[in-house]
Amino acid sequence: MASEEKDLDKPTGLLQTRFFVTFMLFLGMANAYVMRTNMSVAIVAMVNHTAINDGHEDVMDDECPDANYTEVDHGQDGEFAWNSALQGYILSSFFYGYVITQIPFGMLAKKYGALRFLGYGMLINSVFAFLVPVAAREGGVWGLCVVRFIQGLGEGPIVPCTHALLAKWIPPNERSRMGAAVYAGAQFGTIISMPLSGLLAEYGFDGGWPSIFYVFGAVGTIWSIAFIIWVYEDPSSHPSIDEREKKYINTSLWGTTEVKSPPIPFKGIFKSLPFYAILLAHMGHNYGYETLMTELPTYMKQVLRFSLKSNGLLSSLPYLAMWIFSMGISVVADWMISSKRFNHTQTRKVMNSIGQYGPGLALVAASYTGCNRVLTLAILTVGVGLNGGIYSGFKINHLDLTPRFAGFLMAITNCSANLAGLLAPIAAGNLINNQPTIAQWQKVFFIAAAIYIIAGTFFNIFGSGERQYWDNPDNDVRDNNVLESQTHVSSQEDSTRRRIPAAITANQ
Repeated sequence: MASEEKDLDKPTGLLQTRFFVTFMLFLGMANAYVMRTNMSVAIVAMVNHTAINDGHEDVMDDECPDANYTEVDHGQDGEFAWNSALQGYILSSFFYGYVITQIPFGMLAKKYGALRFLGYGMLINSVFAFLVPVAAREGGVWGLCVVRFIQGLGEGPIVPCTHALLAKWIPPNERSRMGAAVYAGAQFGTIISMPLSGLLAEYGFDGGWPSIFYVFGAVGTIWSIAFIIWVYEDPSSHPSIDEREKKYINTSLWGTTEVKSPPIPFKGIFKSLPFYAILLAHMGHNYGYETLMTELPTYMKQVLRFSLKSNGLLSSLPYLAMWIFSMGISVVADWMISSKRFNHTQTRKVMNSIGQYGPGLALVAASYTGCNRVLTLAILTVGVGLNGGIYSGFKINHLDLTPRFAGFLMAITNCSANLAGLLAPIAAGNLINNQPTIAQWQKVFFIAAAIYIIAGTFFNIFGSGERQYWDNPDNDVRDNNVLESQTHVSSQEDSTRRRIPAAITANQ
């Protein structure tokens, strides 16, 4: 097959350019998720839990008595009187900005390149992190929502542009592990963000919680500048890449040299069932994942009664499991394909089933564990860990269907998925508003579990790992009459070259 790598020509060694690009994209994804998740921990420290309950004690679930725990949080009062519903809107404001830039940046990246949209977008995101404290203190809920909205706008390019760069840099048989390595940055960022945010909220400067945004804003700014300077759009534009590696990458990516910027086949994409399989899988995953990511710290505080310090640390354990599992299972996925025991379609469906059925069943189980915080945390850790299978499932499946339009396809699915995801904190906030009981949280978990399972089943029925007919370069040539025009121009050039030497000879 034209898309398969030639292993004999594969360059060896760890210091290869595509590995460096993968590493930088990994760090970028980590920074992006830090900017998302730090608010989930910070808001627990920002809120005055006594004030929002008319001077009464912080609303906590009394089904789990204090006597059962060695470290209990009786309520830490912050600066702002925001109830659970308002907190849900604050947490979701980031995603409103995030979703509306997905498709525009996916299209722009296809036309102008993905690199600078990603780098400058994350720079905007990082710089505005410094403004979060002053926005909250001076502008209240709406001031904070505006700044978080702008941060979301800046982060919008991260996923479609990352996908576009992966399509240009990573050969097909390396996509599972390289793609998982990059997107595992999401878990790494969460692992770093949650415990460190908890520590900064308790011990940091300027009142604690503002230091969360100052520290992570500085880190994101440094990464953005380094990315813009050191990373290039594709192997052909890189000034110092080894020629052997450049040839290896370019020859393995079938279709990248025939037509540099073909028109996006909108009709073919929107008639494709495999595309809709990815779309629904992505939407289902985001709803469940955002439920856990934005609401798990609140659940652990209100029901399981962890302290703020422990909250951040223990909330990160499921994402540590997901990070480790996603890296391990991606190697298995690439082996399944390269060994020819499974084709791309079978591999993606197996991996995606693990990644969506696993957390769905775990959420159901966790809703019945009651006050057993050890068992609850263990089940959620296993469930979220299994969620790592999605990176070798639907998440990298865009590149299987359409290497040349993968960034645009990811823009569509990621936009839709985050529209679904932004509903998660709003739904949870309204369900548990002033009623943080196990029964109310069970509803939150059941809804997310059902969505996970339905989405995974749809992908298993209609998903595919085969390159689609609407991304065939031969069709581009036939449809756009490029071959005829190129042949005509080439004939004219040949004729001109023949006439010029003849005229010179005659004059001599």
